[in-house]
Amino acid sequence: MQPINLYMGYDSREDQAFKIAYTSIFQNTKHHVRVMPLSLPFLRERNLYWRQEDPLASTEFAFSRFLVPYLNDYRGWALFCDCDFMFRHDISRILDYRDETKALYVVKHDYKPTEETKMDGKPQTQYPRKNWSSLMWINCNHELVRRMTPEVMNRSSGLYLHRFQWLTDDVIGELPLEWNYLEGWNTPEQCADPIAVHFTRGGPWFDEYKNVEYAEEWNKYASIAPR
Repeated sequence: MQPINLYMGYDSREDQAFKIAYTSIFQNTKHHVRVMPLSLPFLRERNLYWRQEDPLASTEFAFSRFLVPYLNDYRGWALFCDCDFMFRHDISRILDYRDETKALYVVKHDYKPTEETKMDGKPQTQYPRKNWSSLMWINCNHELVRRMTPEVMNRSSGLYLHRFQWLTDDVIGELPLEWNYLEGWNTPEQCADPIAVHFTRGGPWFDEYKNVEYAEEWNKYASIAPR
């Protein structure tokens, strides 16, 4: 079987979170997975990323995630996720969602955070379809996805990209909540056994979030993750 290509956001300030997310994948998944970090210096060196720094961008990979189709040679399917995820089950379950008429699949959150700040003191902004782009299962060969070139990614506004205004609504497939459970927003009543927990407010690697939901599991992965 072909490996699952997973492009994970990488932020130099959250190296530990990246390593725990990486570790959780390989502890739970038997299928071959290739994890590729979206490193901003790497992309800049290759002239794939030349946007000016956005003061509203909370991570170094806020926009580079939309390079995934290009990086995957506009072939097959590829998964993107933020680095503040923890995977609790086999991610090869994502292979059940491959309708070729869809451009991508996301969990369609109605997320309206009340906090003014989030991870690392960054401002918390609100906009329609917030957090939809934090995990995307992308059909890289889809005709609309192929239009997402490095040039389009670099010149487009953040809202145009994250609201998926470059797609039509009918080609945005929906994943169950278990694929992007927002810690602090979603509840066990909504989803008792998530595949992927997203510490979008801040995770156990920050002192103020050491006791959040699923922190105990995160610490287990932290104990075996590379230093």
